[in-house]
Amino acid sequence: MSLTKRKLILVLIFILVSASLFRVLRITLTTSYFLNLEQVPNTKNTRPDTYGNKILSEKELRFLSDIILQKSPCNLLVFGLEDQYLKLPAINEGGKTVFLEDKPEKLIDLTTDVNGSARVYRIRYKTSAKEAYKLLKHARTHSSCSLRSGVRTLTAKCKIALTGLPKEVFKTKWDVIVVDGPGGDGPESPGRMSAIYMAGVLARAGNGTNVVVHDVDRMIEKWFSWEFLSEKNLVSSKGKFWNFKIDKKKNLVSLKQV
Repeated sequence: MSLTKRKLILVLIFILVSASLFRVLRITLTTSYFLNLEQVPNTKNTRPDTYGNKILSEKELRFLSDIILQKSPCNLLVFGLEDQYLKLPAINEGGKTVFLEDKPEKLIDLTTDVNGSARVYRIRYKTSAKEAYKLLKHARTHSSCSLRSGVRTLTAKCKIALTGLPKEVFKTKWDVIVVDGPGGDGPESPGRMSAIYMAGVLARAGNGTNVVVHDVDRMIEKWFSWEFLSEKNLVSSKGKFWNFKIDKKKNLVSLKQV
C-alpha cells in the first residue's frame, strides 16, 4: 500500500516538474520571438532611400511645375536626379535643363530617359553631412565664402564651394534652381550644404532667380537655406519645398561672425 502511494507521489512530482519546464520553455520562446520582432526595421516609419523609392507628393510636383511654367522657356538647374524630375525638361520645353547628380547608378539608369534637350553631369561632393556645423562656421568666418564675392571669385579656399562644376553651370544665368540632391540621408553621406551654398551664389548672378529647396523639414536644409538664401527671400512653400526669390545684387546676406 505504501509502495503504491510512493509511486503516485513520484508520478505527481514528475508531472509537476514537466509542466514547469514546459512553461519556462514557452516563455523563453515567446520572449525571443518578440525580441527578434523589435530588431526588424519598421519600414513604415523609416525614411525611404533617396534613390528609387523617394516620392514627391502631387501637390509638391504641381508646386514646382508651376514655378517653372511661370518662367518657361528658361534656364533650369537641378541638384539631384530623381524619377519625378524626368518630366521637367518637357515642362521647360524650349529652355535649358541641367541636372547635377553624384550617384553613378542614377546616371546609368536614368540618363537614357531624359529628354534630349536636357543634360546630365556627374559631380562629386567633398564633404559629409556630419561636417555641417563646421562648414557653416567656416563660411561665416572666411571672406572667400562671402556671397558678395560672386561666381568668378570662388576658390578652393572656401571649403563649402563646389569649384569643380561644369563650366556651363558657371556661365549660365539661371532662372530656376532646384536643390534636391545629394541624398543627405545619413551623417556619412554628402549633405546638401554645398548645393544650397552654390545655389545662393549662382542665384545672385542671375536676374531674379527662384531657388526651390526640398526636404526643408531636415535641419541641414533648413539652416543652410536660412543662411545662404535668407528667410526674407522666402516667397512661398508647399509640403517640404521652400521657394526663395533672389534678386540680383539685392537682399545680399551679410555673413555673421559665430
